[in-house]
Order: sequence, then C-alpha cells, then structure tokens
Amino acid sequence: MVLTTALTRYLKRPELFLDLANDLGSSSADLRKRFPVLNPSTGELLAEVPDMSADDARLAIERAHAAQEAWAGLTARARSNVLWNWHRLILEHSDDLGAILTAEMGKPLAEAKSEISHAAAYVQWYAEEANRIYGETISAPSNDRRMLVIKQPIGVVGAITPWNFPASMVARKISPALAAGCTMILKPAEQTPLVAGAMFALAKLAGFPDGVINLLYASVGDTVGRELCTNPKVRKISFTGSTEVGRLLMRQCSDQIKRMSFELGGNAPFIVFDDADVGAAVDGAIQAKFRNAGQTCVSANRIYVQSQVYAEFAEKFTERARTLKVGDGFDPDVTIGPLIDRDALRKIEAHVEDALHKGARIQCGGRRVGTSGTFFEPTVITDVFSTMRMAQEETFGPLAPIIRFEDPDHVVREANDTIYGLAAYFYASNLKRVWRVAEALEYGMVGINTGRMSSEAAPFGGIKQSGIGREGSRHGIEDYLEMKYLCMGGL
Repeated sequence: MVLTTALTRYLKRPELFLDLANDLGSSSADLRKRFPVLNPSTGELLAEVPDMSADDARLAIERAHAAQEAWAGLTARARSNVLWNWHRLILEHSDDLGAILTAEMGKPLAEAKSEISHAAAYVQWYAEEANRIYGETISAPSNDRRMLVIKQPIGVVGAITPWNFPASMVARKISPALAAGCTMILKPAEQTPLVAGAMFALAKLAGFPDGVINLLYASVGDTVGRELCTNPKVRKISFTGSTEVGRLLMRQCSDQIKRMSFELGGNAPFIVFDDADVGAAVDGAIQAKFRNAGQTCVSANRIYVQSQVYAEFAEKFTERARTLKVGDGFDPDVTIGPLIDRDALRKIEAHVEDALHKGARIQCGGRRVGTSGTFFEPTVITDVFSTMRMAQEETFGPLAPIIRFEDPDHVVREANDTIYGLAAYFYASNLKRVWRVAEALEYGMVGINTGRMSSEAAPFGGIKQSGIGREGSRHGIEDYLEMKYLCMGGL
C-alpha cells in the first residue's frame, strides 16, 4: 500500500498503516498493479492499493484453510483474549481510524468516530460471546444411549463488505466468525479499502495467528468474489450490499449449497400516525433519513404522514433539514458529507426530476453543492405519490419524500408493498396501534418511536429480498457454527 501525503497529514501514526498487504501475507500480489483510492470530498488521491486477482484469492483461501484447525483448536478463552486485544487497539487508535474513514468515505468526522466506537463494540461483544457457545443434552429413549448436541465452527468464511460503513461492517462480520473458531478472508469495497486495512493491521498487532484473517483488495470484485463463492474450501459467504449482487452470489454458491449470510437492499418506510409526538417524529426522521447523507441500508426512504399532522410535520421537518450543513467531513460544523461517487449524484437527480415531472414540490434543497466533490443538498419533497421512482427505489442519498395518507390500515399495506423487508419505523402513542402495526409490518427490524435502532446486542437483518441471517446479538454467532448430533450407544 502506498499512502499519499493527502492521507498521512490526517494521521497521528501513519507508520502503522503502511504496507498492509505485505504485512497480512499477501506478498504474492502483483504490487505493480494498483488502483487509486480517492477522497470523494475533494477528488484527491489518498492511496494506491494492490489490485488483487483470483490467484491471490486462492492463496488467501489456502492460508485460511491451513490455519483453521489450529485456530478452532484453541480454547474459547484464548480466542476471546485476542479479540479483547483487538478491541483495545481499535479504541486506542480511534482517532486515526476515524480520520481514514472520513478521508476515503466522506462522512463527518464525528460520525466516523462514532462508527469506530460501534465497530469496537461488536469486537467486544463477540469477545464475550466466544465463551458462551453451548450445546445440549437430550433425554434418550433408552437407558443404553446418550444423546448430545455440540456446536463446531463452520470453517473458512469469505466476507464482502460495503463502502457506507466500512469499519463497523468489518467488525460485525469478522468478530463472530473468529469467536466461533472460523478463519476469514475479507474483500472490502473498492471505494473504501483503507480503514479495513488499518483494522487488519491492528488485528495483526492484537495477536491473530498467520492465516486466520486475510485481506483482499480488488478494484473489481467479480473475479475475487467468484473465487470465494466457488472454492470448496470456503464454507460460508457473508455479504452486505445490493440485492442484485446478492442474487448473483447466491447463484455462484448454489452448486456447493454453501452457507450464506446476506444483508441486502432496503426501502424503509417511516410512518407518522396522527397520535404521534410530532416533534419527536421529526427528530427521528432527521436521524433516520440524513445520517451518513442518507447512504444507509436502513435509511428512511418513504416518509408517510397521516393527513391530520401532515402540514405540521412537513413544516418542522423542512425547517430542520435547512439547518443541516453540507461539506467536507473534516469541517467540524458539517453534518452532511459527500455522496460516494457521481453515479450516486446522478441517481438522486433522476429521482428528483421524476418526482417534479409527476407533480411533486420541492420544499428545500434539490441541487448539487459546488462544482467539485459529490455534494447534494438535503432535500425535502412533498406531494409525493407511490408511483414516483423515489417511492419505489432505494435512493441512497439525502432525499426525503413525504407522502400523505388517510387510512392507517392502507398505509401498512402500502409500506409492505415492496420486495424488501429490512427496516421500518413508525411513530404512534396508542398502545393498541403500536402492537398492531409493529406485528403487521413485514420487516426484520422495526423502530417504534425511534429513528435509530442498530446495536451490537440486537439481531440486525431483513426478510424477503433484504437478506438471509442475522448479524449482531447472540444470534449472530450461530451463523458461523455447525450443529452436530452425537448418539452414543452400548452403555
């Protein structure tokens, strides 16, 4: 890895993050072939990283396979201790990690540091869960038999992480796998590989044995991803990204019936009923819509407001949106950073144009900011209907469409009318309504009177075409374990 002065000027200890690929045992990579990592706020070059191939992926798989038996053979306490070391190092270097994240992804530095803390929390959680993998004793039908269930690590795991939360996704996937006794190969998003590399450098310092964790940089994920999916030594794939790519990976894994954990696309509804605390609903909607410039898989994509409180909500929400400052994430006053690339800019502009053509009205925003970078104003649009693109597609940007509704039962049906089922939110005070709506919404996660619900202690994941499996919580480690039934006779 080659870091430029554009990045190192943000770091307190840049020497920790140099030559990461070689340090992690990827010296077979053709280091002459590299790809650039750019700052989306400025377009400046931050680093050049090795552009690895399917051959490098096979080598990493071989290393992980060779290391897996010994790693699984350690006591749970020994694996836990290494995870605790990693947790400590992440916290000690949180300023550097946050700076790297902001430089390559663009989110405001305060948000970046919060993400680093969240990543460390996942490592801590699974350092503890490593010691809590339990089996069962089953009452046998006869006295000459004993029946037991044990749990064992699934083996080598391939993980592919996204660009929007490039630190917390690394921790959320790697920590439970390592705690369970699996070994891991990670391919981070090509837009944001640097913070993943920095976390791997700290993991090496924490004491993970050679081959237990392996990092693959690649400018195009297809060849590396195909190798992870089709290589029989990889027993499980964990992926966070679009539903379209998830379908492709499922097809590539199907011949081997490989275990999969997928967190895919979303189209989250945010419903405000007429008995809601409107001020609290505005606060929650601002958080659920504009965090990370709207570039989250659980971002509020469709805001439904009952007609009795529609005008009040729209006015207060628009006032708050106007106060959000757009700019470089290193500016301490900035609350909205850049979009990840120009394709994202073009998508949000297309959604705005479609809505205006069909009769919607802009209350604030609606334009790019500046001529450099990939900035877009926080945008509120009213008089939105379900036929508009922004109500049908995941925008992944700071665009908030507000849709009026009358009938509470109809809005739940409309909220469910999507192939996605990741996250939903609603605000209400009537307890009967709260229970009825929470159970009726077809989503893996439902936020009730809150705009933020992610926690290492809670199961994160969706239903329908938003994914398979759960990450976080005690359930998250189960996806990395195989259940084995033992029946002993002749007693």
